[in-house]
Amino acid sequence: MAAAEVATRVVCSTVPLPVYMSQGSSSLFSFKHSINIHKYGYRKWMVQGFLNSSQEYRVNCVAMSRYGIKRDAYNKRSKSCSCNCIGAESFREVFREDLDARLKNGTPKDLGDYDKGAVADNGLASGRQDNGQSFRRADLNSLEDEAWQLLKASVVYYCGNPVGTIAANDPNDSNMLNYDQVFIRDFIPSGIAFLLKGEYEIVRNFILHTLQLQSWEKTMDCHSPGQGLMPASFKVRTVPLEGDDSATEEVLDPDFGEAAIGRVAPVDSGLWWIILLRAYGKCTGDLSVQERVDVQTGIEMILKLCLADGFDMFPTLLVTDGSCMIDRRMGIHGHPLEIQALFCSALLCAREMLTPEDASADLIRALENRLVALSIHIREYYWVDMKKLNEIYRYKTEEYSFDAVNKFNIYPDQIPHWLVEWIPQKGGYLIGNLQPAHMDFRFFSLGNLWSIVCSLATGEQSHAILDLVEGKWSDLVATMPLKICYPALDGQEWRIITGSDPKNTPWSYHNGGSWPTLLWQLTVACIKMNRPEIAERAIKVAEKGLSRDKWPEYYDTKGARFIGKQARLFQTWSIAGYLVAKLLIDNPSAANMLINVEDEELMNAFSCAITSNHRGKRRKGAKRFIV
Repeated sequence: MAAAEVATRVVCSTVPLPVYMSQGSSSLFSFKHSINIHKYGYRKWMVQGFLNSSQEYRVNCVAMSRYGIKRDAYNKRSKSCSCNCIGAESFREVFREDLDARLKNGTPKDLGDYDKGAVADNGLASGRQDNGQSFRRADLNSLEDEAWQLLKASVVYYCGNPVGTIAANDPNDSNMLNYDQVFIRDFIPSGIAFLLKGEYEIVRNFILHTLQLQSWEKTMDCHSPGQGLMPASFKVRTVPLEGDDSATEEVLDPDFGEAAIGRVAPVDSGLWWIILLRAYGKCTGDLSVQERVDVQTGIEMILKLCLADGFDMFPTLLVTDGSCMIDRRMGIHGHPLEIQALFCSALLCAREMLTPEDASADLIRALENRLVALSIHIREYYWVDMKKLNEIYRYKTEEYSFDAVNKFNIYPDQIPHWLVEWIPQKGGYLIGNLQPAHMDFRFFSLGNLWSIVCSLATGEQSHAILDLVEGKWSDLVATMPLKICYPALDGQEWRIITGSDPKNTPWSYHNGGSWPTLLWQLTVACIKMNRPEIAERAIKVAEKGLSRDKWPEYYDTKGARFIGKQARLFQTWSIAGYLVAKLLIDNPSAANMLINVEDEELMNAFSCAITSNHRGKRRKGAKRFIV
């Protein structure tokens, strides 16, 4: 932390704030010279404020207790720092009318006319003009130019600063639901795209503002989840200022699952936040953000929540259905591969970023122990290829022994008929889920691809996964990459597992739909394994339809031939996913900010663990590290 930072302990106070004014522009807002700081739910907080080179005032609430933070009773829901503003104007209707005219003739050829300040605010988020130019005429010479203009049109501003991108920006959609919010997981490809383009401010702002929201009170039906939970999304709201009817203020309003369909807390948000934080440091070379006390505390809170002891005997993270990208009931409750891959990646990223202090020594030790156990567990028990499938086919059941081969009592009859014909001789994959007496044999793309990226899968397994993608191209890619899972649930199985979900009908949405945003994860995985030609081939397939179809959220049917029946158009992460894929193909070395390479220390630990505890033999007097 800089020596010039001034720390003042507060309960509830007002701190002066300079007026924000973009150089060379007539500001859309008149900001009052104050910012309200409200009390958070922790015992000891202090406010650290400093002026950066642009004379922008930042206020950061920092937990004094670095490790083992205890929770006091919350008095009422905390509020984030709010900027008071007058005369905020929305450009939503202007944007809609002009874009509607363009869409009648096909793709939006002139979206570049709009400066990022003339962005729609979706009714609630604010926008601003840069350099006094609300409209700039620019020809879009390529699909990438169009994608960049669409991405910049989705940027959300808070108190004049970019803080994220909305989930979708379809000007013809009058029922936005929550697609006008900034989702943590949805912003990841947007953030990576901006980093690759050298636009770092929006990513830094996103990281710090979402960190601030982490400390909000999160309550549903009188119950509050553990500390460290990151929101699924947030929204910039303009609300009347108390005591002044002529003024308004902007506030960040997060959703931790209280308003989400199904009321499920987002487990993946905190994991993605850690991954993006590390990517920001790697790409910019600016490590000051991750070294801040409040950021270090945020990392520790997420890890403490994930590493907490429970009743589970497995090193995998136990979650409910719908707690990740697949956010509806799809039978992934338990230990889904997607969460385990993100968990492993976040642990590795946190291991790099945590500062070595006495207070975090036990946490780092517990993190490393979990990494070893998690990697062994996934590599041995989640892996399926023709050889392993034949072993399962011949499993003995009801084994009561510490040396049991069939540890999870998997019945051979669970092997689905489709898999017997589908699994190729060359290639394999990590199954979707593993629980006692249950293996989910579906292929989940994100979990497998990110297992490659974070080295959760071995090098041999990683190549085998890409072999499978190539060998089953017509099933997993077809006319639009990439199937979120394969195969789809149908018939009685669909009715029981999804509850007859009308949105997750067979080969639609999360039930076998094709999601263009997965293109960027595929690209990172291919680059890591030095097989970029697979990603290049998928990108060429995607380029044939994305612009023509107005950048939909997902595609339906087994061959991805129809735009999803409930898919939003101009879906931001479809746009950003394509851009990241293109940028990484042009500059493969940039993918290193996302890739985790297995280090020698962990590999030695794997070998020692397997040697000393082969086939799960009981160890006497094993030392436990409690987080």
